[in-house]
Amino acid sequence: MDWNISFISHDDFKAHVAETIKQYGDKLVPYNAERFNSNIIDPIKMVFDKAVYGTSWPDIVSSEIFRQRDKSDNNSIGYFHQRIFQYIKKCHVPNNGEEGGWDVIVDMLEGYTIDEFNTVHTIYAEMKNKHNTMNGAASNDTFIKMMDQMHNDDDCVCMLVEAIALHSQNKIWEKKVRNKKDRISNRRIRRVSIDKFYEIVTGESDAFYQICMALPEIIQDVINDSTAIIVPRDTVYEELTEVAKKYNGSDTEASMLMAMYMLGFSEYNGFSKK
Repeated sequence: MDWNISFISHDDFKAHVAETIKQYGDKLVPYNAERFNSNIIDPIKMVFDKAVYGTSWPDIVSSEIFRQRDKSDNNSIGYFHQRIFQYIKKCHVPNNGEEGGWDVIVDMLEGYTIDEFNTVHTIYAEMKNKHNTMNGAASNDTFIKMMDQMHNDDDCVCMLVEAIALHSQNKIWEKKVRNKKDRISNRRIRRVSIDKFYEIVTGESDAFYQICMALPEIIQDVINDSTAIIVPRDTVYEELTEVAKKYNGSDTEASMLMAMYMLGFSEYNGFSKK
C-alpha cells in the first residue's frame, strides 16, 4: 500500500499493530463447548435474547463468545493507544510505573502555547480509553497526581487524554469538590480528546484520522503475514448442533433449545432425565 503518513513509518506502524494483536493473548484461543460453558452460561438469558432481538442460534452463540472474550482482563486497545507514541518524534513512553507513572511524556522543545500568558515545554499525559472509565476515586487520584506534577515543574502541562471523548476538545479540566458545590481547576491541567493530542504532538490536525484510515489494511496485512497470529475458529455451535441431535427428533428449534438448556441445567430436576 502507498504510505502517506509522515509522522510514523509504515514499518513502525505495522510492528506496533502486530504487538497490539499479541496483547490479545488468550482471546485468540478458539472456543469449544467446554470453554464456552466454563463458567456456566445463563440459558434463560440466551433464550430471551434470541427471541427479543430476533436473532438466530448461531448469532446468539457468537455474541456470547464475543462477550466472554471482551470481558477478559486484557487492555490491548489501551496498549495500542499508548505505545504508538514511542514511534512518534518528541514522545517518550515510560515503562509501567516509572517516571511518575505517566503514559506519555512529550518534549515540546519549540514550546506548547496554552494561552497568550502560558507557554510550556513538557506535556505529561495520562491516557484513558473512554471518558467514563474512571470512577470518582481514580479521577481524584489522577487530578492530584497532576497537581503534584505542576507543583514540582512549572514548565509543564498535564493532560487527561481520552480516546473516546464526548467531544473533540482541549479544555481545562474542572474537578468538583466539597460535595460537588465547588470546583477547582488550573489552566495547566487539561482534558483532551485523542485527536487533539495527536494534533499537538504531530502538528497535523487530522493525524488521528490518518491513523484510523490506515488501520484496517495494516491489521489485515499483519494477520496475513504472520504465522504466529491465527484468527480463532470457534466450534461451539457445531458441537451444540451435535448435542441437539439427541433431542426431539427432527424439530431443530426444540433440539437446539434443549442443547442450550443442558449447558446450565443438566443436573436439574427434569433435565437430568433427558
